[in-house]
Amino acid sequence: MTKASESEGISNMAGREAPEPPTVRTTCPYCGVGCGILAGRHPGGSVSITGDHEHPANFGRLCSKGSALGETVDLDGRLLFPQVDGRRVPWDDALDLVAQRFSEAIASHGPDSVAFYVSGQLLTEDYYVANKLMKGFIGSANIDTNSRLCMASSVAGHRRAFGTDTVPGTYEDLELADLVVVTGSNLAWCHPVLYQRLLAAKAARPQMRVVLIDPRATMTDHIADLHLAIKADGDAALFCGLLAHIAASSHLDRTYIEKHTDGFAAALAAARALSLDEIVRQTGLPAGQIGEFYRLFANAERTVTIYSQGVNQSSGGTDKVNAIINCHLATGRIGRPGAGPFSVTGQPNAMGGREVGGLANMLASHMDIENAAHRDIVGRFWGSRGAAEKSGLKAVDLFRAVGDGRIKALWIMATNPVDSLPDANAVQAALEACPFVVVSDMMADTDTVRHAHVRLPALAWGEKDGTVTNSERRISRQRAFLPPPGEAKPDWWHVCQVARRMGYSEAFDYAGPAEIYREHAALTGFENNGSRDLDIGAHAAITKAEFDRMMPFQWPLRQGQPDGDTRFFADGGFYTTNRRGRFIAVDAARPERMSDAFPLVLNTGRVRDHWHTMTRTAKSHRLSGHATEPYCEMHPDDAAVLGIGAGTLVRVENAHGTVVARALLSDRQARGSVFVPMHWTDQNSARGRINALVPPVIDPVSGQPASKNVAVRVAALPVAHYGYAVLAARPGGDMPDYWALARESGGWSVEFASFTGVGDVSTRARAMAGAAGETELLTYRDEATGSERVALFQDSRLIGAFFFSQRPIVIARAHVAEELHTVFGDPRSRCRVVAGQPGSGRPDPGRIVCSCLTVGVNQINAALDGGCPDADAIGRALGAGTNCGSCRSEIQAIINERTTQAAE
Repeated sequence: MTKASESEGISNMAGREAPEPPTVRTTCPYCGVGCGILAGRHPGGSVSITGDHEHPANFGRLCSKGSALGETVDLDGRLLFPQVDGRRVPWDDALDLVAQRFSEAIASHGPDSVAFYVSGQLLTEDYYVANKLMKGFIGSANIDTNSRLCMASSVAGHRRAFGTDTVPGTYEDLELADLVVVTGSNLAWCHPVLYQRLLAAKAARPQMRVVLIDPRATMTDHIADLHLAIKADGDAALFCGLLAHIAASSHLDRTYIEKHTDGFAAALAAARALSLDEIVRQTGLPAGQIGEFYRLFANAERTVTIYSQGVNQSSGGTDKVNAIINCHLATGRIGRPGAGPFSVTGQPNAMGGREVGGLANMLASHMDIENAAHRDIVGRFWGSRGAAEKSGLKAVDLFRAVGDGRIKALWIMATNPVDSLPDANAVQAALEACPFVVVSDMMADTDTVRHAHVRLPALAWGEKDGTVTNSERRISRQRAFLPPPGEAKPDWWHVCQVARRMGYSEAFDYAGPAEIYREHAALTGFENNGSRDLDIGAHAAITKAEFDRMMPFQWPLRQGQPDGDTRFFADGGFYTTNRRGRFIAVDAARPERMSDAFPLVLNTGRVRDHWHTMTRTAKSHRLSGHATEPYCEMHPDDAAVLGIGAGTLVRVENAHGTVVARALLSDRQARGSVFVPMHWTDQNSARGRINALVPPVIDPVSGQPASKNVAVRVAALPVAHYGYAVLAARPGGDMPDYWALARESGGWSVEFASFTGVGDVSTRARAMAGAAGETELLTYRDEATGSERVALFQDSRLIGAFFFSQRPIVIARAHVAEELHTVFGDPRSRCRVVAGQPGSGRPDPGRIVCSCLTVGVNQINAALDGGCPDADAIGRALGAGTNCGSCRSEIQAIINERTTQAAE
């Protein structure tokens, strides 16, 4: 076993009793990096996870989330049987009802009265049949995906510039570049393995330069030579100014422009209309920093601009994308080793969904729904009549149509829109009002599943079989290494069974994912002849055995051309009607959304160790230790003005809703702005659904919501009592006004607070712990501070430890949680829990920094005090940062902060 797998350990999976298969090559189910994984089953049903050293996306590296996958594959909370109105029913009954209700809606109200809302968590084969059923046979394009929330602006920008949704470059370009511009991406946390590849490349070539463009000094800042703390939505102005600078400083590639592109004069004229003073105003950046960035870009022949949600999630996201692409077209820095614009995707199969037409405004195989010739190709290939002829409703508009009654039947697959869509409370109301809602999911209870009339149990990662495509167009296999639990079935099977019942049996008669993949591959090559970018026609006759053995590859993989280029557009060859790339004249105006009532800018996003709405990552106590509750990160000066103290609770609100979060004060956050993570839901917190505050403002081209520039106000929240507890079982009963739940080894932890008072603390503790039967209760009250502690024991085990105070709780939380594993044979030993001495004699590790090895900030500081000079030495001393490496930037931040404090 490798060092990584030793540290990751082996995870138990209650309820799995199938015989042990050999180690299986599969692909990580988190971000769009698409890391290869070796998954192993062990006697008793446990699982080990290691990185696949032969996979060209990660070469064996894994991030903290990928490393902990073995801890997330238990059956706790799984949906295992079909349900109708909460009752278990046979599969035939559930499927018959879905087919009947969709058919009735179509017959009475037309095909546009039904809709699918799908997900980048689906495999390509699932996506393919869902899109085929809706667009090809139902005859509506009302199928959209949660990728609309992540990558739609990149898709739209690509299509405007290139004629198709083509990512020109590869991951290798990050390692070959002389300059890497990271804009709108916290690469260190959101795509950690790519960050590790970039970090290693910079260490090998110290002359490489990295520029970070982000309103926040994120953990990615620690690799940056220059950080541009740009205002929200100032990117278009910055890159328009860059285009004008490139032209003025004689760095244009005029040969490339003249030979391969159109529209340059108009794009340059629009860029030149912005004065430097206007760029300074819109970006909030000093003129000197802007000039330094422009000079770095102009002088670096090999430049990659890598971007993600900070660019895409904007009402001007498509223009931002095209402003970036314009600069690469103008310099000819595209499709060459170490050069190009690079959109890095947020989900494991957002790219696969785009390939098969999962967005409402696209056809399968990167064909255009507006193009009659493309519609004819797809229709003839599928043998369908009455296929969709116009774009369907994009995500925000789709749920608006659900709310106003236009959509009569809705099928949601593998996503949680009640938490992830903007104006989330309106989305919830829409589902409550919808006549018929079907949800296919692996979990029995999510904020979305609870609104379903029909619940269809789906397979989870480790049980599914098919393909995914990563951000560099690399198709990899996800393979099953676990048996299907209960009566759960793959999503493609759900769709095909309903399609057959709706009268389309012949078109959906697949034996398995290999057949669906073969059809998808054949369609990409059908009447292609190089006229379309996506072509894996070499697999049009792939056998099941070949599919089972398939290794990762990048498309295109054209019939008869197995060794084609892996990059696009170095020599032109765009997919517009005249095969020339298009410059876009960009509108660089920055929207001003703040007001006297709502004076702060809210930015939402991800944390390092959690994913989407935590249905998977919240199962792991290691991943839960890094961020245990919703927080509002804000600058200390803003907090001082508002009377907000570190660790107190605050109310974040606007006209759409209210969220309660813990105040995290940091000068990494720019003044006038706040950051709140997107992960918390009603399943794991009270009032933590941040997307309830995000208005349904969208990009007019892409339909992508603007989640990074939201007007809010923040206020201190009067709290009567703060609390912290660890429990052996998930808490229940009448919960306090505020609570946030996190998994611990052996149980749960809860941060909580009461706004009016907790009443009798013993009663509160018993209710939250669900104490029944014979229990021993110990209490302690500190009269000087008013703090109280309660411990509940059953037999010789701690079942609940509670800490109440009028101020934020200060306690060695890691040691309290460890007491859940302690056998308290001697009754006197139980007193240390209420005495506030858990883990007596052991130092408090503090807030967890390294999730893999459970190393805390206090341990890192102690090692620095002991003479460790840098992050490498910390790794040798404590192991922190030596497994997945995701925490190395945070370790460096601690070192830098101490260095700054010492200098002061």
